[in-house]
Amino acid sequence: MVLPPGRIGNPVPPASGSVGVHMTNRLARATSPYLLQHAENPVDWYEWGEDAFAAARDRDVPILLSVGYSSCHWCHVMAHESFEDPETAAEMNRLFVNVKVDREERPDVDAIYMQAVQAMTGRGGWPMTVWLTPDGRPFYAGTYFPKVDRHGMPAFRRVMAAVADAWRDRRDDVLSQADRITEALRQTLPSADELPPPDLLRRALTMLSGSFDRTHGGFGGAPKFPQQPTLEFLLRAAGEPWGSEAAQMLRRTLHAMDRGGIHDHVGGGFARYAVDDRWTVPHFEKMLYDNAQLARLYLWAGIELDEPRFLDVALDILDYLRRDLRHPDGGFYSAEDADSEGKEGKFYVWTAEEFDRVVGSPLAAAMFGVTAGGNFEGSNVLTLAKTPEEVAAERGISPEEAREVLRRARRALFDARQRRVRPGLDDKILASWNGLAIRAFAEAGAALDRPDLVDEARQAARFVHTRMRDERGRLLHVWAKGSARIPAFLDDHAAMAMGMFALYQATGELEWFEAASELTREIPARFADPEGGFFTTPEDGEALLTRPKDQMDNPLPSGNSLAAEALLVLSAYTGDAELRAAAEATIRAGGRLMARAPAAAGHLLAVLTSLHRGLRELAVVGPDAPSFVEAVWRRFRPHVVTAWSLEPDDRIPLLAGRGEPGRTLAYVCEGFVCDLPVDSPDALATSLDQATGGMPTSPVTNDP
Repeated sequence: MVLPPGRIGNPVPPASGSVGVHMTNRLARATSPYLLQHAENPVDWYEWGEDAFAAARDRDVPILLSVGYSSCHWCHVMAHESFEDPETAAEMNRLFVNVKVDREERPDVDAIYMQAVQAMTGRGGWPMTVWLTPDGRPFYAGTYFPKVDRHGMPAFRRVMAAVADAWRDRRDDVLSQADRITEALRQTLPSADELPPPDLLRRALTMLSGSFDRTHGGFGGAPKFPQQPTLEFLLRAAGEPWGSEAAQMLRRTLHAMDRGGIHDHVGGGFARYAVDDRWTVPHFEKMLYDNAQLARLYLWAGIELDEPRFLDVALDILDYLRRDLRHPDGGFYSAEDADSEGKEGKFYVWTAEEFDRVVGSPLAAAMFGVTAGGNFEGSNVLTLAKTPEEVAAERGISPEEAREVLRRARRALFDARQRRVRPGLDDKILASWNGLAIRAFAEAGAALDRPDLVDEARQAARFVHTRMRDERGRLLHVWAKGSARIPAFLDDHAAMAMGMFALYQATGELEWFEAASELTREIPARFADPEGGFFTTPEDGEALLTRPKDQMDNPLPSGNSLAAEALLVLSAYTGDAELRAAAEATIRAGGRLMARAPAAAGHLLAVLTSLHRGLRELAVVGPDAPSFVEAVWRRFRPHVVTAWSLEPDDRIPLLAGRGEPGRTLAYVCEGFVCDLPVDSPDALATSLDQATGGMPTSPVTNDP
């Protein structure tokens, strides 16, 4: 979300996630929590669809497209100021056909019109407000518009009047503008002629280093986002001979985020971003996709950088997800709101008096940075201002005593906070975001020997795999209110494939390999762009203004970068040269983006890093296979694809013909050409390290 200049004081948004009985518009029939938040607006909202476009044609008026999501604070602000206001709603209904879209439910629609907003205004964010011709072409756009002129932003009703006047009196100019914008939306970057060389990775790291905040970690200034795909690139680059600076930047950022207020020190998990450059004051909404990615990052950075604290943070995130975002039958909800009781952050912050009443420990107050004046509108966003070790040294007590004070304080705060009114829950389940979560749980469970975490991944995978399919067995994008709908997009297929590949490698259960393989093979069959890479929507999907193509990795891995990774993994399992060629073509399609804007291509850079390191296939067959696979999980090895079975099994090509009766053997291969097999877990670990290299066990440090 783009924050408007200044802050708006304590608006009272509609209740998040719940709807009363007096429905007044068409959104009462929706399943999206975001659309249901607007079901009682006096605005005559339509959902996206032909009914809205037909009404606009019949009335000869523009469409006002409003896009947001349920946990978006500024979406609530605009709803309270304008969409709940009868006079503003009356003008909207008189002048336009009004369409409300949940960006998480329809990322294809959001992507097209966000590109238009960025082209017209030079920035983007939510709420997104776009005026369209009755055939869907955008001609004017913005994000948040206030109810009255404020901070250089024009009032929403003044903008509406100007748009309506232009449509009535200067129609030719409007249509000409719509033509120009539509033509621009249909332009894409051409593919690179060749696979980007290793030197591009070094150049990308240098460019990222130029925007790195060496004091507080992260990239750029306020507002500051974690930029998880970029951190994934740093994690993979840290294992390369040229990547020592990547390790330092990653360590600094993860430490700073952990200690900042963006980390929920009471209930676990991370908020979406910080409004300042020190990670102190978050924008309080908590998203599944952020936390799934950060759990993996903290897990593997903890192992590779020898940072036990990072492992604690990873587990803290996963505990939050399964406690607060888990569906009872498996699978994970999308988000928690920034607001509760009509106020941003109210659930999370503490006055000094409240903290003292609940905790009663000056030592804990010092560690959490609690002061009388606070750091957020007179209250305190809790940070780890001082570690237990720092406080112990200052106060002359043992570190363990200080840690126990912190543990007790956290328990007391958690119990007290549970009695507060919780933020609204967006209870829809998205396939792509669940794929990210499945991957995080499966890898954490395998790496940390936590079968309970692997089982969380298994249950989430089974929920999506069984409940989110159409009558033809094809994946669907979203499940909500007991039913699944909307054909799955590219990122749904690719993220779920990667989650299920991770689950197969953690469990050896063939069903997950087969499910991942099926999803991956659908990608080139249904999403291919003849010019290179893949479209967001399937070939038989809804016809939109243009067929969007998702290539930018921020804040999520793009559908294309995940597809490249899934295709590479499946090619390693099968030896299928066409899959490998499709993966490399997808990387080439993003080659110019990686070269020009590495911060927008972090996950694709990560995949390219593993490709240039050299993919290895590992086949393990025999009764002791689980202990061999445990040796693989001791390190971060995204460039190693593992297939394993307790007995010979030809159903996965990588395992075909491998193994000997009564023995457990491991084969390290490249392009299906294998070294001599090894017969012990330690020998396997040595063989993998020799074959693929790896991060030194004592990397260069950069203590915060």
